[in-house]
Amino acid sequence: QRRSLAPSQLAKRKAGDEDEEEEEEEDWQPPTSRKRQKAAGEVESGECYRSPFRKPLAQLTNRPHCLDSSQHEAFIRSILSKPFKVPIPNYKGPLGLRSLGVKRAGLRGPLHDPFEEGALVLYEPPVLSAHDQLKIDRDKVPVHVVVDPVLSRILRPHQREGVKFLWDCVTSRRIPGSHGCIMADEMGLGKTLQCITLMWTLLRQSPDCKPEIEKAVVVSPSSLVRNWYNEVEKWLGGRIQPLAIDGGSKEEIDRKLVGFMNQRGLRVPSPILIISYETFRLHADVLQKGSVGLVICDEGHRLKNSENQTYQALNSLKTPRRVLISGTPIQNDLLEYFSLVHFVNSGILGTAQEFKRHFELPILKGRDADASEAERHKGEERLKELISIVNRCLIRRTSDILSKYLPVKIEQVVCCRLTPLQTELYKNFLKQAKPVEELKEGKISVSSLSSITSLKKLCNHPALIYDKCVEEEEGFMGALGLFPSGYSTKSVEPQLSGKMLVLDYILAVTKSTSNDKVVLVSNYTQTLDLFEKLCRSRRYLYVRLDGTMSIKKRAKIVERFNSPSSPEFIFMLSSKAGGCGLNLIGANRLVMFDPDWNPANDEQAMARVWRDGQKKMCYIYRLLSTGTIEEKIFQRQTHKKALSSCVVDEEQDVERHFSLGELKELFTLNETTTSDTHDKIKCRRCVNGHQVRPPPDGSDCTSDLSQWQHCADKRGLQDSVLKAAWDAAVTFTFHHHSHEEQRGIP
Repeated sequence: QRRSLAPSQLAKRKAGDEDEEEEEEEDWQPPTSRKRQKAAGEVESGECYRSPFRKPLAQLTNRPHCLDSSQHEAFIRSILSKPFKVPIPNYKGPLGLRSLGVKRAGLRGPLHDPFEEGALVLYEPPVLSAHDQLKIDRDKVPVHVVVDPVLSRILRPHQREGVKFLWDCVTSRRIPGSHGCIMADEMGLGKTLQCITLMWTLLRQSPDCKPEIEKAVVVSPSSLVRNWYNEVEKWLGGRIQPLAIDGGSKEEIDRKLVGFMNQRGLRVPSPILIISYETFRLHADVLQKGSVGLVICDEGHRLKNSENQTYQALNSLKTPRRVLISGTPIQNDLLEYFSLVHFVNSGILGTAQEFKRHFELPILKGRDADASEAERHKGEERLKELISIVNRCLIRRTSDILSKYLPVKIEQVVCCRLTPLQTELYKNFLKQAKPVEELKEGKISVSSLSSITSLKKLCNHPALIYDKCVEEEEGFMGALGLFPSGYSTKSVEPQLSGKMLVLDYILAVTKSTSNDKVVLVSNYTQTLDLFEKLCRSRRYLYVRLDGTMSIKKRAKIVERFNSPSSPEFIFMLSSKAGGCGLNLIGANRLVMFDPDWNPANDEQAMARVWRDGQKKMCYIYRLLSTGTIEEKIFQRQTHKKALSSCVVDEEQDVERHFSLGELKELFTLNETTTSDTHDKIKCRRCVNGHQVRPPPDGSDCTSDLSQWQHCADKRGLQDSVLKAAWDAAVTFTFHHHSHEEQRGIP
């Protein structure tokens, strides 16, 4: 027999021999590991280790139990009587009874439960009698159209109403044969979310139990392309993959557009195209080769001129459903308003010539302060007729709704006196340039544009016209001697400009007394350059957005500025480049440094901070130079906004304060007034320039838009920052659009 030569085995055998000779001695074994001991034990015992928890295996036999036929049948029946149950808790879907290739029996059903609590039902099929149910084809029974609960749960009441209106319009249920509408809600009411809800619903369902459309196109300003993409991702959570084109070579963009247009079927991979107006115009030939189900034009007031190339390119797109988004559908005149309505629903207002003859001329004559009683009556009749037609495809809600959800907003117009240097330069220019005073029908002639620009820049700061003084251009000859000795444009001197002086105080007080952030808005990049010099001299951290910044970089700096941890104190914004659609809720104070002829531009820019997500009280400061062309521009805005209030907001009691003839006073300087605009609004609350209590009859400080809440001198100011600025600069303010009273705050 073979013996192991392992040390442990040798030791055991040796120990056994010694035990026989000396039984009283203790056995000795060399130290071994537990593993070796276990292995040795297995070798000795010849048995494998078996867990006490392991049950012994039973031998299987192929011999079936002997059962009689009745027992076997009962056993099979007991198995078949148990229905299949999906092993998912609370599963309510189909049980897999439908076989492949076999048509499903029974009535069709909606995509979402219309009877669920909070369900937003856009379409409810007619109730069928029992007789009709027997006769109708089950494959043609209409079903409910219900908004996806993921979206309906977050929609506010006014947004639910807006989605229902949009759906009724694009499905031709409001105006038979027309599939377009205008979403004219004011800024901040969630127009983007409402349109995303509309797109998602049309892409997934319809009364015919199939998608209403295959593809949709969103056209927006280039600065909002990325914002639209982020909004779709935010609200739909990856349920859909949009295609956003915000840059690239011509060949690359054409390839993407061709791929988008070639998509077909019920489940299109990228059913939403987001593209800028400029890119659409340049690549319109590719998009016009096919058809899309829906086109949405954000900031649609860009289409106010039916003669421009962008309008023509979009109008030739093959799509029956058109939605135009614009918080300011009327900006300058009714003919532009006609272009927007004609784009979404062609023909409902006739041709442009018919519209001008039948609506525009009578309405404008009736709104003029010098109109006769007959002209006013005729204008009101035509206005009512126009409203009745347009309201079928236009929905308009004002920002008053936001007062329920957002903090208080106080908007203040601050009239700042010119400095002595500005006054002398202003009067010197009017004497030398002799600008055209006769303005036909209140419109600005081409020959006077240069003079207007020069005066507006002078109101901002004399540094902006310093180069013209050096070159002694017309209107500035001999003006160089008016500047202080040793003056240089390399450094900003706030004390030379009334508005810049007030701005300097506002920024300093805000920085030292709070953690608020400020947005500075101007129409001129040269003014933004002055802001930069001021910030560098005061060591304020800032960011700047103007037309030179790329689209991708814009989104990054906006996101960084809105972060509570960002150190930037000031956001400089060019109203032309980024005044539309940006969300700057990181700041709660906004300074509108100079007015624009188009009130929509100012309204858009001032709506950047008072939006969804804002947590602080908002302050809007509109700076105007007292008695100058800036007040005339502001007065011209009021006339345009009064027209918008009549047609869009349906305000019937808008007062006629400014005649078009008064606009001929553009090139004058009123040095004796505290505020030329305040004098013209016929304020009934102020006595000798001081605010008094409202009249006993309850009348208010009404003006052109019934929006002037109250006038205030220093004692009436509610803003601590402006109070501090008042102590250093003589200004006059009147509150405008104050939402305190709407919130019940005394």
